[in-house]
Amino acid sequence: MIAVQASPYPYFLPPASTALVVIDMQRDFIEPGGFGDALGNDVSRLAAIIPTVAQLLALFRARGWPVIHTREAHLPDLSDCPPAKIARGSAATRIGQAGPMGRLLVRGEPGNQIVPDLAPLAGEMVVDKPGKGMFWATGLHEALQVKGITHLVFAGVTTEVCVQTSMREGNDRGYECLLITDATESYFAEYKAATISMITAQGGIVGWAAPLAALEQAVSS
Repeated sequence: MIAVQASPYPYFLPPASTALVVIDMQRDFIEPGGFGDALGNDVSRLAAIIPTVAQLLALFRARGWPVIHTREAHLPDLSDCPPAKIARGSAATRIGQAGPMGRLLVRGEPGNQIVPDLAPLAGEMVVDKPGKGMFWATGLHEALQVKGITHLVFAGVTTEVCVQTSMREGNDRGYECLLITDATESYFAEYKAATISMITAQGGIVGWAAPLAALEQAVSS
């Protein structure tokens, strides 16, 4: 076991049973002209974590530990996208409509791809999820069970939506979850802070949180 200094108390990481999950580091959320930008958000906040996520990926890859990437992605005919999801909000360009990087949040479109600096390597799992959480309608839980994964380290965006939903889903399925605080981000600083507080409250009711430096120190020692 590797002991990571985390909040609310140390997180014990078993190398043989741990996977990294990088949530939705897609062009649609991170680059101008994508879905996040269409909602009126400052996408530069999310782009700022790319180097830290890359460093976290390098740590796992150097040790041969499993890496999972997720994308919020819908079928081209939008048959897996509830009409309420398309209709919600006041975005000028909605899910499935054409933007500067193709149809928003649609599989195979340029904007739906993971940013180049964090691109998956051969053999790394890529999960296209129709919802906010990574377990719903994806078969991921069954795949992780086959691999003997019991612990999940999380990075990605946005902290309060897809990352938190995936952590809560994982917690309900018995996974021990650690969020790397400087490898996740929100369009709203206060939402990120509130999410980390909720995740670690009451003795880690959802999971643990720690900066990348704490994980690196624990692994190196």
